[in-house]
Amino acid sequence: MGNNLGIVDYLFLYCMISIWVMLFVNIVLMIGGYVYYLKTLKMNVDEPLDEYPTVSVLVPAHNEEKVIEQTVTALIALDYPRDKLEIIIINDNSSDRTGEILEKVKQRNPGVNLIILTTDKETGGKGKSGALNNGYLISTGELLAVYDADNTPEKNALKLLVHTISKDDSLGAVIGKFRTRNKNKNLLTKFINIETLGFQWMVQAGRWQLFNLCTIPGTNFIIRKRLIQEMGGWDTKAIAEDTEISFRLYRLGYKIKYMPLSVTWEQEPETVKVWMRQRSRWVKGNVYVLVKNFKLIFSKEFRHVRFDLLYFSSVYFFFLSSALISDAIFILGACNLIKYNVAGNTVLLWIMAYIVFILEMAIALSMEKGESNYKNISLIALMYFTYCQLWLFVAMKGVWQYFRDSVLGLEAKWYKTERF
Repeated sequence: MGNNLGIVDYLFLYCMISIWVMLFVNIVLMIGGYVYYLKTLKMNVDEPLDEYPTVSVLVPAHNEEKVIEQTVTALIALDYPRDKLEIIIINDNSSDRTGEILEKVKQRNPGVNLIILTTDKETGGKGKSGALNNGYLISTGELLAVYDADNTPEKNALKLLVHTISKDDSLGAVIGKFRTRNKNKNLLTKFINIETLGFQWMVQAGRWQLFNLCTIPGTNFIIRKRLIQEMGGWDTKAIAEDTEISFRLYRLGYKIKYMPLSVTWEQEPETVKVWMRQRSRWVKGNVYVLVKNFKLIFSKEFRHVRFDLLYFSSVYFFFLSSALISDAIFILGACNLIKYNVAGNTVLLWIMAYIVFILEMAIALSMEKGESNYKNISLIALMYFTYCQLWLFVAMKGVWQYFRDSVLGLEAKWYKTERF
């Protein structure tokens, strides 16, 4: 054991430095997010455009019988000129009643430009990227909006995205906010609700305010169709197609802006099993994008995206490894299996990190009406020991899956999140 003391000490120092660097970065992002939140309170979003561009809404749908009717109904109710809007539902190789439900919705709404594109295992069934490619190829809009099949956007969600992108030619895309529709279902969905709000105000709003950077989420965003055409569509090898398309927009010299007043409500996983499969897919897909674009760190031409590459690389490699190692050191130390000399005020450092985590998330919730309450603050305190630890396992699994598949030459497979 004596020969291992030095190694443990250095590992402990590595963990403390990495964790506190990430905490500091997130504090800075939170400050930026709060400044942007104050700006949104002064935004004039009611001024109409002189002329509205044509928009094609794309919705990939594979076996979505549980949610598709509610989603299409919400899209039909969007406050946008009817003659400028087409809704394309890509019924992608579904084997359930998705197609039947869509036809009934179409019959009930004869005045709506609702297009149902049905594919089979030959023409579709290749994941979300493939479905989006099939949809945009038949679209006629100048702008493409994307919604997941479990989404119910608020009536003004699309119009706010269009207003924002139409007023700034430097924007290649504009993203809105996504909220948790089933947040009160159980403890897991309550945690997810807090996580998504924290991510959007801290990472998305903060990055936009400080660096003019945002990452496209999988839903509630709008993008210029000509840029999709220029890029050759969505990357079918990317299972995190939203992050991948973001970096290609960066490389074309365009910005992605966050418009938090545009809101869609989506269904989140209600079981740990479904959540773990979804999130490990996200991690695996994001690692693919980071590896694909990492060389841009050394490019002067793309120095504006270095922060994103460094930030997300740090999350998935340095912070992840630090959290796992520190947990292991804590458990082994508590069992008297190892000893380390540099511990010092480790308990104080941990308590400080815990308090900072709670404060960051509490500030994020304060920017959302109805979310800053004692119940959610209590949940944040509990999240640290439960949900966040589960995330470590999921992240480790996703990173492992990426490198395993890369070494073995396995094709990435799309996993559709189970609906409830």
